[in-house]
Amino acid sequence: MATLLQPAGQNEDPLEGWSLPAWTYSDPEFFEAEKELVFAPSWQVVCHVSDIAEVGAWHTLDYLGESVIVVRGRDGEVRAFTNVCRHRGSRIVDGSSGCAKKLVCPYHAWTYELDGRLSGVPDSASYPALEKSMQALAPVSMEIWRGFVFVRLKDQGPSVASMMAPYESMIEPYRFEALKALGRVTMRPRDVNWKNVGDNYSDGLHIPVAHPGLTRLFGKSYGVEAEDHVDRMWGDLIDQPSDNWSERQYQNLLPPVPHLPEASQRHWLYFKLWPNVAFDIYPDQVDFMQWLPVSPTTCMIREISYVLDDERREMRAARYLNWRINRQVNAEDTELITRVQQGMQSRSFSVGPLSDKEVCLRQFCRKMRATIPQARETTPPAAGWSRK
Repeated sequence: MATLLQPAGQNEDPLEGWSLPAWTYSDPEFFEAEKELVFAPSWQVVCHVSDIAEVGAWHTLDYLGESVIVVRGRDGEVRAFTNVCRHRGSRIVDGSSGCAKKLVCPYHAWTYELDGRLSGVPDSASYPALEKSMQALAPVSMEIWRGFVFVRLKDQGPSVASMMAPYESMIEPYRFEALKALGRVTMRPRDVNWKNVGDNYSDGLHIPVAHPGLTRLFGKSYGVEAEDHVDRMWGDLIDQPSDNWSERQYQNLLPPVPHLPEASQRHWLYFKLWPNVAFDIYPDQVDFMQWLPVSPTTCMIREISYVLDDERREMRAARYLNWRINRQVNAEDTELITRVQQGMQSRSFSVGPLSDKEVCLRQFCRKMRATIPQARETTPPAAGWSRK
């Protein structure tokens, strides 16, 4: 690879300005390392507090072979546990959401209170060594940031609040805490490595090439920047009427939002939190999206929209048009990431140069190489490297 790289300055990483090698987007051993080193310590969104407003309401998130449940207790507190009975390891609840007075395992009816305490064991006298107080549901690290419930499997690294600190004043007017779900969570499988979804999300250079709709809406206003743990992208709706019906109607019908400052009235704002959580923030709604790894070459995109109470006809129409516009953008992005995943299988491709404008991709590559140093290798190391 030395023949590909420009000479590095003093103290400059020679890999600065180069993408991650293609093998890291399909290698099983690298994928296992990512699960433990990248995803287990990372924050993942389960739901919004408004989704579990009632006592006993719960939501689950399944990823990395784990199932996490967040539940509203009788004391009003929200808690997170692994969705696993302490008796024989059975999953306790099924599905993505529900409401219960107690959490009862369907295998042997071990019963847990909403705060995780084990309170009921049939024929408990036949377990002479059992101490109920020692067999509560296993807790999971949880943080509520502006109404969104985050969990992580390994309690290490910065909080969500500290990650988002550079942008708190920018987000505050959108009233995240008062949001309510619009529709249900959508799960969209994709035959690509999870990193390809994230790379595409934070890539601003492809907007004028591959997204004609966004280009008609934003003109040349689309921008990107990268903080340590967060990428920000943005664009402002231009006054020139679009030739596309959905886009033109959105431009015309999007009503003023009284609680937003003037600069945000026609501003689209995007945030990606390391490594795979995104918030698309519009004047009319907030879309949440995360891309969860499934295998070295597949992932699951999980998404839902949240809105504030607003019964104006213009606002309802704007939200529908927003969905139409972004449905087309999603289709375009799916084609792009599929092409990249396929192209990465070529023996002719290893790493590619990154533009100075690709600041988010550069930052992502730095973090990945720092987290898993084997990402510095242009070819896969000998099998077993992750166990040494």
